[in-house]
Amino acid sequence: MVTQTVKEQNIYSAAFREFQAKRGSSGLSWLSRLRESAFDRFEQLGFPTTAEEEWKYTNVAPLAKTKFEPALERQAGKDESGELQLDEFLYPESQGSQLVFINGIYRSELSTLEALTEGVAALDLAEAFKDERYSGVVREHLARAADYNASGLTALNTAFLSSGAFLLIPRGVQVESPIHLLFLTDPRAAQPVTFPRVLIVAERESAATVIESYESLAEGSYLTNAVVEVALADGARIEHYKVQRESADAFHIATTAAELGRDSHYATTTITLGAQLSRHDISVSMNQAGAECHVDGLYIVGAGQHADTHSLIDHTQPHCVSRQ
Repeated sequence: MVTQTVKEQNIYSAAFREFQAKRGSSGLSWLSRLRESAFDRFEQLGFPTTAEEEWKYTNVAPLAKTKFEPALERQAGKDESGELQLDEFLYPESQGSQLVFINGIYRSELSTLEALTEGVAALDLAEAFKDERYSGVVREHLARAADYNASGLTALNTAFLSSGAFLLIPRGVQVESPIHLLFLTDPRAAQPVTFPRVLIVAERESAATVIESYESLAEGSYLTNAVVEVALADGARIEHYKVQRESADAFHIATTAAELGRDSHYATTTITLGAQLSRHDISVSMNQAGAECHVDGLYIVGAGQHADTHSLIDHTQPHCVSRQ
């Protein structure tokens, strides 16, 4: 265990120090402290093992042994935006309301937001950190539902917080078009590890549908380590669809954590098709009376594929309803 933890530190420690150094002048001391705290926790926990009850059916030892290259910046000289054909990855229902990420980095020139309902915020998390209109909301909710102290993989994602998707549905707003978050991985240059991060905040009596999808631009080995946090205020309604169609040689580890307010409704459906190994942890905290959630899933996998979904629905308050 100690030897393996040291290997994990060697793989990611240098990348993290370089990552922090480049962002040291950002002026966001709270964010820097959050990253440092999360990386410290990753060094303590490392990758989970089958000795842990919640991971006894999924062996992620190959992830710890493989030297994946953290994809933390847009690759210089690799701008292929003019050549990319995204039609096969998109959905007609969300035309005009889609945010595109390549190797975890937001690509504004590939994204289209003209169909978004007025008042809805959909932007790069890195921009939301610095925007006075949203920075307070981000700071309030980021790393709250998804506790990095409880998971080494969540801690690693939090340590490398940078680009990501931030959605804010204002009070009383009903979003007509589904919002599509498309995460594409390009594994052709190296064996990348990407850290997609999503924060969805639905204010009181608001409603929206969000599609979160993961695809690959080419076959290859890579690791996706994704964390999604959803915060619903009183009476808010979110329909959340996740489609995982990674490369056949990929590893996909994801955490979805939702906190529900009074009389709110959260419905999530996960469709798992790709990756040689995929794991999805879903946690829903029903923090106020009258909350309701539906947690559904579908997987279609073949020989050589391993898919594991682990769900926890916490009825912290009475008079809540959940269905799986």
